[in-house]
Amino acid sequence: MMARQDQSEVIAFLSSLSDVAERHDTHISIIILSGRRAYKLKRSVCFPYLDFSTAGQRLAACQRELELNRRTAPSLYVAVRRITREDGGRLTFDGSGELVDSVVEMVRFDQRDLFSQIAERNELGPALLTKTALAIADFHREAAIDHRRPGSEIMATVLRMNSESIRAAGIFSADEVHALEMAFKATLDRLAWLLDERERSGKVRRCHGDLHLRNICLLDGYPTLFDCLEFDEDLATIDVLYDLAFLLMDLWNRGLRAEANWVFNRYFDAADEDDGVALLPFFMAVRASVRAHVCAVQVTDGNAAAFKEAGAYFELAGDLLKFGPPQLVAVGGLSGSGKSSVAAAAAHRLGKPPGARVLSSDRIRKRLYGVAAETRLPPEAYQPSVSERVYAEQARTAATYLKSGHSVIADAVFDRPEDRQRIEAAVPDTVPFNGFWLDAPLELLIDRVSHRVGDPSDATPSVLRQQANRATQTEWQSLSSGEAVSNTAEMLIQRVQAAPDMAER
Repeated sequence: MMARQDQSEVIAFLSSLSDVAERHDTHISIIILSGRRAYKLKRSVCFPYLDFSTAGQRLAACQRELELNRRTAPSLYVAVRRITREDGGRLTFDGSGELVDSVVEMVRFDQRDLFSQIAERNELGPALLTKTALAIADFHREAAIDHRRPGSEIMATVLRMNSESIRAAGIFSADEVHALEMAFKATLDRLAWLLDERERSGKVRRCHGDLHLRNICLLDGYPTLFDCLEFDEDLATIDVLYDLAFLLMDLWNRGLRAEANWVFNRYFDAADEDDGVALLPFFMAVRASVRAHVCAVQVTDGNAAAFKEAGAYFELAGDLLKFGPPQLVAVGGLSGSGKSSVAAAAAHRLGKPPGARVLSSDRIRKRLYGVAAETRLPPEAYQPSVSERVYAEQARTAATYLKSGHSVIADAVFDRPEDRQRIEAAVPDTVPFNGFWLDAPLELLIDRVSHRVGDPSDATPSVLRQQANRATQTEWQSLSSGEAVSNTAEMLIQRVQAAPDMAER
């Protein structure tokens, strides 16, 4: 890293714009919150992946940042302000004198609306996470496609630059770094064909590039992506799932693993990305290693907390590259038995990070009709011929995920023997299968169905009674679902973990 230019005068100028100013620092930026505005100043730094060492380079970066972030947050980004030195040596905005520095001027928002702070308050609920996943999917769908480099070359470059930065930081032993590099190399070699295939199919796009919780906020009540990576087109022109993986890793690292799994499932509900699921643990591991090197750089500034954080990310990167075989869990039961709730509560504990793909018959049916999951469908959408399509699509998709090495939870009523047989037939010979039937008193099920609001299921008490009249005895394991969802999910996980694996059968 080159010597830094002294920016204390610029910081003092920005801080003087309001009687009360707050300062927030990152390894490449200084943000001054002043009055109703926020001013983002690029640090005068030079790393292997960026160069902000001159005023001209920082101005260009600010201009690019404004342009890119207006894709997702046009009301948040106001302008680029040049800081110039005028007669008498005073600094001002956009004067005619010498360029000293530049800032991106933004509308100031309540810091409590940052997703990182919402997460700390444990307020990232399913509705907000669903909106976030859909906002990211919409953004990726419209992002510019790029075919300049093969997908495997993109990730090889990221890994090489990251290794150089980690080694240069000098806080990890050579053996530790080498072991992680070899694990990444083996995984990249195994997945190179898939990375290249996805690039050819248009999945490499000009993405956000820095999509973690601190770069998402609630703006006018809507999840808003901001502060994208602007300083290197190559680092942000990536597979869309590598973009998503930063958010998934951030949630996973914070212990919000059910939340990470929810975002993963809602994003995959909305996007045509089934073919790329095998890449997610690898992408999450790369993101963790990037965070390790960013924190390691901060250690050189005497930041003791960064040392611990760098080590935790480094360890997480290695853990995310470890994986076991996939498995299929089917959760059946009458409407109101809690199938979807139990599946969501258990999914993050099954299979590779970010947990099992939950294939819900209700959500599949809505997708076949091209409507949102909460949209109520007419009775004809539940004709036997339509249900046959839904169950067939569920089994087909489950087989695709299992062949990719990713675990699946299939969530449906499964009251007909042929539907249970179909999902069981989707399981490859080497994949463990566990089928569960959720039981609860009919009166409780009717009460639950009667009080549903904004749920993907359209079942009514009348539909529930019809299910109960035709339900047949199942050979699947019975689980009581009259208790709390967390208790039922825990029982399910315990039984799955206790079940013999394929080698013992």
